[in-house]
Amino acid sequence: MIFMRIRAAVLKRCFTALGLLLWASSGCLAQGTGAARAASADASLQHPWLFPPPSPSPEAYITNLPNGASVESPFVLRFGLSLRGLVPAGHSAGKAGHHHLLVNQELPLAFGASLPFSDKYIHFGKGQMETVVNVPPGDYTFRMVLADQAHVPYFVYSKPLTVHVTQQRKGVAPADVLGAPRVEIMGLADGDTVRPPFRIQFHASGFHIAHQAAQVPDTHYFRLVLERPGERPEVLDFKAGQTEAWINPPKGLYAARLDLVRNLPSPTPVAARSPTVHFTVTP
Repeated sequence: MIFMRIRAAVLKRCFTALGLLLWASSGCLAQGTGAARAASADASLQHPWLFPPPSPSPEAYITNLPNGASVESPFVLRFGLSLRGLVPAGHSAGKAGHHHLLVNQELPLAFGASLPFSDKYIHFGKGQMETVVNVPPGDYTFRMVLADQAHVPYFVYSKPLTVHVTQQRKGVAPADVLGAPRVEIMGLADGDTVRPPFRIQFHASGFHIAHQAAQVPDTHYFRLVLERPGERPEVLDFKAGQTEAWINPPKGLYAARLDLVRNLPSPTPVAARSPTVHFTVTP
């Protein structure tokens, strides 16, 4: 009986390790079509604490507003992305892409055609993670779509987000709404207690994010640093332009921060740092 329990425990660890290795080496699980996704160039995906997301399908989403929110205009929309990375328009790096915001528009029926340029199809071709929306009062539906270097959509999009704008404030500059350039950890607040696995979202205001392989000037990637008392720091470099991670760390006390690292060589490689977030992981 003891032998059987030991054998079962060993097999469980082996299959868990094998599953994480396969997920890391393939970049992610297969899409609904069954086609394998492109492998990521980010070596940090082999870190033992990284965990596959609950959904195997990549998805774009808006991080800072719930569906049905009432807001005053101008307001900020922040963009999230799972299982893919960002790269500016005109550049190719694996399956990375750049965001597009659709305003009161359905998803395109032809995913093989480039998205148009208009006030209904807003392009973020520099690797931006947010925008300021300044519209008159009314009801609006927003959708995110990820597209390639030629603005041809991937099959990666968000659920529709409906927002009610109560009033439009005149004379408010976008900079007043956005605030100063900065880097933030989202989805995890200082003092939180969490059970693994859990998601950490990355956000950069006033900076551009890109897959390092594209070597685009004035772009950056995220580095997550996790520290524990008495242990060496765990450093995860998300060089494929990722803006979130699911992690499964051991129980304990943690301090987390984000570094925004320049993609091109520089005397000051870290462009910005987030405030440190302290949290506890329970079994």
